[in-house]
Amino acid sequence: MESLSDTLWDVVICGTGLQQSLLALALSRSDKKILHIDPNEFYGGAEAAFSLQDTELWVNRASAGSGGLFKSASIAKPEGTTGLSASRAYSLALAPQLIHARSTLLSQLVSSRAYRQVEFLAVGSFYIFKPPQESSQRPSLARIPSTREEVFSTTAVSAKAKRLLMKFMKFVLDYESSPQLEVWQPFADALLTDLLQQEFKMDAELQTYIVTLTLSLDGKISTKDGLAAIRRHLSSMGVYGPGFAAIYPKWGGLSEIAQVACRAGAVGGAVYMLGTGIKETETAEGEVKIQLTSGDTVKTRMLVRAGDSASDEMGITRLVAVIGSPLNSLFEAVVEGAPRPAVAVIAFPAGSLSTVSGKASEYPVYLSAHSSDTGECPAHQSVLYLTTLSTPDANATLNLALDAFLGTITEGQAPSVLYRLQYEQLAGSQRSQSEASIFTFPAPFLSLSFNDSTLQPVHEAWKKVMGDAAVEADYMTFADREGAVDDDDVYE
Repeated sequence: MESLSDTLWDVVICGTGLQQSLLALALSRSDKKILHIDPNEFYGGAEAAFSLQDTELWVNRASAGSGGLFKSASIAKPEGTTGLSASRAYSLALAPQLIHARSTLLSQLVSSRAYRQVEFLAVGSFYIFKPPQESSQRPSLARIPSTREEVFSTTAVSAKAKRLLMKFMKFVLDYESSPQLEVWQPFADALLTDLLQQEFKMDAELQTYIVTLTLSLDGKISTKDGLAAIRRHLSSMGVYGPGFAAIYPKWGGLSEIAQVACRAGAVGGAVYMLGTGIKETETAEGEVKIQLTSGDTVKTRMLVRAGDSASDEMGITRLVAVIGSPLNSLFEAVVEGAPRPAVAVIAFPAGSLSTVSGKASEYPVYLSAHSSDTGECPAHQSVLYLTTLSTPDANATLNLALDAFLGTITEGQAPSVLYRLQYEQLAGSQRSQSEASIFTFPAPFLSLSFNDSTLQPVHEAWKKVMGDAAVEADYMTFADREGAVDDDDVYE
């Protein structure tokens, strides 16, 4: 076998984040000589998932300024609290994004046959947090109806509001055709709430229900983007089974997809080296000479790497909490024949949370509750992922949201918080960079649902590596490997 230095690699991929890993999957049947490295000792990059021990190591790196786009990471374990299991019983995701059934990502996982290695779980209901109207009342959660049947059956909205919701749902499913097109185009770049108020006569509460389904981080999504997001949600309902519009990969979300993609790359002959990064690069005569941190020097026709430079755009702040309750009431199937969901989404609209001093929350907070079925925690526990846009008050707001959510639990004693992880993720450039022999991926999207725009740079990088052969090759479309078992289901 040739040494690393003696081989002229067709491509060196640096990083095992989702985009780099999907590129490895796309190239796994190409017979290219591929060296896939990662300066980290773990797979997944910004989409990684960690055990408790690995989380501590990651926090130490981020706190020391070696976390790339991550900073201000910390762990808190309340004193006197017991109940945490062994470190490996947890798999805490850095990027717990749900994937809508109409996502192109799922289509590519199916056509590439990689979906066989991923177990998908149903994302259940979406809720709105409602503060108590009086001091003697408890806060509550109101489920957002996403189908005609749910609109008819819900008691959370009035008969008039139901009619407005039905009218809007019919409108948005065909919003790109006439006469709907003429209705919303004057509002295209205005806020979606302007359209909802002026054309559909919705009050503020009903507008909040609609905007929540877009998962907009600032709550100020445009009409053009908002209608696309809502149609994706509504049209995804029932695609893979009744009662849900999105799915979530077991064992840590996008991290699991990245690892499956890398395994496909390894089966296809790629060489993998964790704990190995790039020290220096030199480009000459159509080749890139790379000095690795391992001490090896390699040559490649193409270098593909991650973009990890922060931009001036606002980032997000996250709180990951492990709690000592299975939250059974959140994970009930609400439609006959539907699978038991493993994820529920709760939105805290802007202004719904207040500090002790009376300052209201500036942006929405989203809480994604995950049951133990996700493999991210032991049985009888749950993992809560809370996200909001970064502000000086973001950490305090997330903790307020956590406490407020726990206050809605009526299943016996309020559950205890066993573990808290908080960190900030910076925004990065959303544009790929392509030089003669070096391709740099954009930074990950900070969205709560998977953004299919993530896939376009992967296709671009694949075409550069494949060269003229890309014209004849089928992108992400492979026949079954020998021994594969046919299975049409893409979720459990």
